[in-house]
Amino acid sequence: MNVFSEDGTFLRSWETEKIDMPHGTRVHVPAGKTAADAQIWVTDVGSGPWGHTVKAFNRNGTLLLILGTPGKAGTGRSPVQFDQPADVAFGAVGEMFVVDGDGGMNNRLLKFSPDYKLEWVSGGKGNNTGEFYIPHSVEVDMFGQVWVADRANNRTQVFHGGQQPKFIGEWTSCFKGDGPYSVRFSADKKYLLVIQLNLSRVLILAAPSKAGFLGNCTVIDTIQMAPDVKPHLLSVSQSTGAFYVGEIGANQSQKFVPLH
Repeated sequence: MNVFSEDGTFLRSWETEKIDMPHGTRVHVPAGKTAADAQIWVTDVGSGPWGHTVKAFNRNGTLLLILGTPGKAGTGRSPVQFDQPADVAFGAVGEMFVVDGDGGMNNRLLKFSPDYKLEWVSGGKGNNTGEFYIPHSVEVDMFGQVWVADRANNRTQVFHGGQQPKFIGEWTSCFKGDGPYSVRFSADKKYLLVIQLNLSRVLILAAPSKAGFLGNCTVIDTIQMAPDVKPHLLSVSQSTGAFYVGEIGANQSQKFVPLH
């Protein structure tokens, strides 16, 4: 794992045998804590002895927690098993959502309590409401609604993230050419940023302005990248509004800064 400053200066790296193949990352600061206590969550899609898990590390690379059964893909709930978990997101009180998986057998959304106890599991492979086909990214909006990038179904699905995953709606019209690979809200919560890998672009969509109503999927702008860079996942700085795109074709990351 390599660590860089916001301006791209290399700071340090941590070597760990406890990650087989990192996929998604998320920085989470638990309630009541400071940035010094930030947790670095990594989804591991590898097939080795540490794969098929979701892990939390501290800023120095010390392993804090593992969710899932290391090295064993599966559908189990007690103990929890994943099959290529793709991404995680956190709600306002620390509840965690996991999309499982990046391929694999499960195609589901899971919710964990703030102390990481499994609360519910939803989904299954398919294209009906509430089903998924490669749920590749997950995000929580300012209303507590859970957005799932349902990649191979070329749509985003949105759910209430409460005691049960009640379906709110979906967006499909913006994803005719390629499915959504990564979904993140801008720091000001006005926009939903969506990566389309096969089109090498980032969509900037108008975010809903009230709870329980999505409205139409409206493209505000696009960022077209060079062919074959294959943007895969993105992350947003909550302090500066900049966002970072990881590209698996070009083996690089690009930083974009909002213009005010």
